[in-house]
Amino acid sequence: MRTIELQLLSDGWCMQLEAFALRGGRWRPVRFFSMFALLRHPTAGAVLFDTGYSPHFLKATARWPWGLYRAVTPVTLETGWSAVEQLDRAGVPPAEVRHVFVSHLHADHVGGLRDFPHAAIHVAREAWQDVAGRTAFGQLRRAFVPSLLPDDFQARAQWLEEKPVVTLGPAWAGLHQARDLLGDSSLLAVPLPGHAAGQHGLLFQSRQGPVLLAADGAWMRRAVRENAPPHPLTCLIQNLPQTRATLQMLHELHRHRPDLEIVPSHCPENKLAPSGL
Repeated sequence: MRTIELQLLSDGWCMQLEAFALRGGRWRPVRFFSMFALLRHPTAGAVLFDTGYSPHFLKATARWPWGLYRAVTPVTLETGWSAVEQLDRAGVPPAEVRHVFVSHLHADHVGGLRDFPHAAIHVAREAWQDVAGRTAFGQLRRAFVPSLLPDDFQARAQWLEEKPVVTLGPAWAGLHQARDLLGDSSLLAVPLPGHAAGQHGLLFQSRQGPVLLAADGAWMRRAVRENAPPHPLTCLIQNLPQTRATLQMLHELHRHRPDLEIVPSHCPENKLAPSGL
């Protein structure tokens, strides 16, 4: 694998009961950060993993019925810390972002997609087919807000199912196959089913060692360490048995590969920028 420079970022958070995120959690609200990540690839340049909420989310959920999303998971955004603004301050203007990897189509992961109009959007066709054509309430039940997607989404989409298959060896425990995003085996999309249709994580080699950006395969690192599944009443789960199987796989991977950093997108333990969040 080529070495990728990684920076974990966030533009805000939602409040939710910790007990909903993992078995044995406290029955009090905690911050679950909306993480996205800047990956600096040696030849492809800046690659984004998800895009956070962004102000587009506030606009899109200001009207019925999309405001129900915010009512269920109250959101706080930091002014000036959207993905496009943070990258621009880091010397990466939006025109230079040529690739965005979308783990799944929930609104807190695609809120900033419109800000990167020149990027290919790497996403599972399964994720799109699951929400396309549904009624507004059907989409809302999938935590999908259609106005967050760019108007040319389908034209720019590069479906993960059409990417080359890479077979992972026994060293990766329950991870058997991946999809090669760029054709050089540097960024590998791995299926993490259960939380949302077509959800994938991203496996790569960073300067500090191997990393798996695990999206919502788990909501907390503690859940991975302890194999502690979310509460069955949690509404943002599409398939609970698959969710538990994915968490079991991540737990075994954590035990088998202690050198691998598994990064859930919303974990309060993540070392995020800006540090003041």
